[in-house]
Amino acid sequence: MRKPIIAGNWKMYKTRDEALFFILKVSDGVPSIKDVDSVICAQAPLMRCLIKRQGDNLRIGAQNMHYADEGAFTGEVSGPMLKSYNVDYVIIGHSERRAMFYETDEIVNKKIVAALRNDLIPIVCIGEHLEERENGSTNAILHSQIMKGFVNIDAKDMKKIIIAYEPIWAIGTGKTATADLADETCGYIRSVIGEVYGADVAEAIRIQYGGSVNPGNIDELLSKANIDGVLIGGASLNPDHFIYMTNAAMKRLK
Repeated sequence: MRKPIIAGNWKMYKTRDEALFFILKVSDGVPSIKDVDSVICAQAPLMRCLIKRQGDNLRIGAQNMHYADEGAFTGEVSGPMLKSYNVDYVIIGHSERRAMFYETDEIVNKKIVAALRNDLIPIVCIGEHLEERENGSTNAILHSQIMKGFVNIDAKDMKKIIIAYEPIWAIGTGKTATADLADETCGYIRSVIGEVYGADVAEAIRIQYGGSVNPGNIDELLSKANIDGVLIGGASLNPDHFIYMTNAAMKRLK
């Protein structure tokens, strides 16, 4: 049984005071880290205050990083900077980064390599647009993103990576892929990993679903064999919702 991972992506929300209120309410409410990985991916200015108060069972991640360890890259955050704050996870290749900041699969690959080099756990997002789903090219798009995004990543490192399947048409829209559709697509992703890295890696790698996940649909999503967790957007801003969703993962272990 793969360990469930429930990760919240705060995007560009919450001030310092709001973040403090959240973490003081949530830290003692999430399950044991022995059973579930509970993660909040926050903005760089909030990391210090969150990490100081994360408790034993909650971990803090970043929403982005640069692929260089240092350099003249105004406004960017490097892997060594994140590691110096004891950050554990980093989201790479989110569709908003790809669409608004023109991140390519090649850039995503360089960031994955940098994250692994700095002992960070990458949460790598892949997914298709609505028209790609409707014209039947979802699998081709995902296959391409996997083949280009994981170039030069060996099997040992691949087991450390988390893949987040996020259909772009379901992010922030209120639309959610049905649990069966999400499971089928995550299963396809797992099959591609198996073709490239072998059955051992395919069985070990954790695959999340993301896209308008909320307390109303998380139980069904987590009941599926190929969905090992979720990457949550707006619903992760509510501390009660986040606590509920992390604890929902315990049902998967029964």
